[in-house]
Amino acid sequence: MKKRGDERKSLLEHVEELRRRLIRALLALAVGFIISALFTNHLLEWLARPVGGLENLEAIEVTENLGVFMQVALLGGVLLAMPVIVYQVWRFVTPGLYPHEKRYIYILAPAATILFVAGAAFAYFVMLPAAVPALLGFAPIPTRPRPANYISFVTNLMFWVGVSFEMPLFIFFLAKVRLVGPRDLLRNWRVAVFLIALLAALVTPTGDPINMALVMAPLTVLYGLSVLLARVAYRESG
Repeated sequence: MKKRGDERKSLLEHVEELRRRLIRALLALAVGFIISALFTNHLLEWLARPVGGLENLEAIEVTENLGVFMQVALLGGVLLAMPVIVYQVWRFVTPGLYPHEKRYIYILAPAATILFVAGAAFAYFVMLPAAVPALLGFAPIPTRPRPANYISFVTNLMFWVGVSFEMPLFIFFLAKVRLVGPRDLLRNWRVAVFLIALLAALVTPTGDPINMALVMAPLTVLYGLSVLLARVAYRESG
């Protein structure tokens, strides 16, 4: 039987371990931010390509350019530090996992990264070239977007489309804990298509059928992949 002192010591050890992991993650974020700041001007030029370049953006506040620079540098720093952050989280939770659960970490962590990057790339290379001209030409009003508004628009779109591409892993987890099954997913495919259309309407900036179809097509394919992954999860947990 554990004594109260032993339990308290164990709790303090976990808190100390969490503190160490957080410090290392924050240090990685600081280093990533510094490295990202060196290339932020190039990142800004890259993000501004869908609108025709930085010369088509116009700041109207004194601190706006500084705010945009810091925002992009921080986002770049988070991306650079993400492997270290994920590793620190993994090392913290690993002692409480079974051997077969640890095996999934090696698969799911790279898969989550690849899917997110694929979604963000899809938003940048496919959606933005169609959405930005449509939005700017919606009314016959000359428009020079503000950097803060435009960069937030681009990064938010890339982020949420990247998150939506994580659907197969989310469904795999639900199947693993037996909350959904492959038969349920196949039987309710109409509901899934409706929810995908709703998600596409929320994510798509213009809301027109063409851009919605551009989002729905890969998400529908990913739903089919989700059914296969749910079948694998069901077999292994059965």
